[in-house]
Amino acid sequence: MKTVNTHEAKTHLSRLLKRVAAGEEIVIMKAGVPVARLVPLEDARPARQLGFVREGLRVAEDFDAPLPPELARAFRGDEGGGREGGAAVQDDEPAAGGEQV
Repeated sequence: MKTVNTHEAKTHLSRLLKRVAAGEEIVIMKAGVPVARLVPLEDARPARQLGFVREGLRVAEDFDAPLPPELARAFRGDEGGGREGGAAVQDDEPAAGGEQV
């Protein structure tokens, strides 16, 4: 088990974390007294279970078919004489602060 002082821990934290991730334990000392211990975490995430929805998943035959024209225009922001990059906003709508623009 390696011991380091607080200055070394602050200066080389990323290096120490790599060692901890590899399984090493590191004790941080302050004025010669142990104050903390860096230890690797146990994997808190459950292992992924591949294929668990295989039976309940269905991809439609037309999944990659072109969108209907009106929906494609909406995605492009073309409908309603809109502004470039999104939905149309009329000039007489109040601004975010409630003021008329």
